[in-house]
Amino acid sequence: MSVGSDTVRVAQPGSAIGQSVRDSLVVARRNLIRMGRIPEMIIFGLVQPIMFVVLFTYVFGGSISVGGSLSSQDYREFLMAGIFAQTVTFATAGAGAGIADDMHKGLIDRFRSLPMARGAVLTGRTLADLVQTALTLVVLAVVALLIGWRAHEGIGKVLAGFGLLLLLGYAFSWIGALIGLSVRTPEAATSGGLIWLFPLTFISNAFVDSNNLPTFFRHLAEWNPFSTTVQACRELFGNLPPGFKTPDAWPMQHPVLASILWSLLILLLFRTLAVRKYRSATA
Repeated sequence: MSVGSDTVRVAQPGSAIGQSVRDSLVVARRNLIRMGRIPEMIIFGLVQPIMFVVLFTYVFGGSISVGGSLSSQDYREFLMAGIFAQTVTFATAGAGAGIADDMHKGLIDRFRSLPMARGAVLTGRTLADLVQTALTLVVLAVVALLIGWRAHEGIGKVLAGFGLLLLLGYAFSWIGALIGLSVRTPEAATSGGLIWLFPLTFISNAFVDSNNLPTFFRHLAEWNPFSTTVQACRELFGNLPPGFKTPDAWPMQHPVLASILWSLLILLLFRTLAVRKYRSATA
């Protein structure tokens, strides 16, 4: 059955879960093909994080104290987990804009006419965004290695760190999905997807040592799910500088577990809300 310029094959009837999985993969494939046909989407998605890496490394490196050290190398390694986490969360805006664009063009109404699982449209879209985010992380990691970033733990811990980043990014993509379903245009979805991300990422430990923040903002940063994943990645990558004092807050003391719990909670909550919103929008 044809939808737009892409051909979508409807899955054969089966169990509800099996059909939902098959339908989600079909929609994900459609979105990946679409992304491949618009390479500038991927290129522009890479430009911003690379700019942040270069600017923070060479402009602020050596002037920001981390654990009492002003070493540019210490800051470079401290910084990268924050840049990686910022990259996966900023993909939220793109996810929201994509869904808003599909809604605006009436593509969601065409999907609704097919015998497919309701939540598959959103799941497929978020899975495609996850693949794009993973590719972006690979390129960004190569750039980081070129400017001197190094991971000092085993490959298992490094892969676990990137796994936490992708889990956080996938959870946040459902926030983008909910925003995309709640606005009328892709432009509004992009603005709505970014306006809350800036305070989330900057009131955190991504770019500065949270111990140096004023008391109120320090507490916000320490319980920020974004900060938790950043702290977990620094520990897994071995990027905590000598003399760094880990904050006493529970998420900072147990960052890997806290990161998983935060991401799963966000995923469960916003997937439920997004699917409910989708059903009401297409009823």
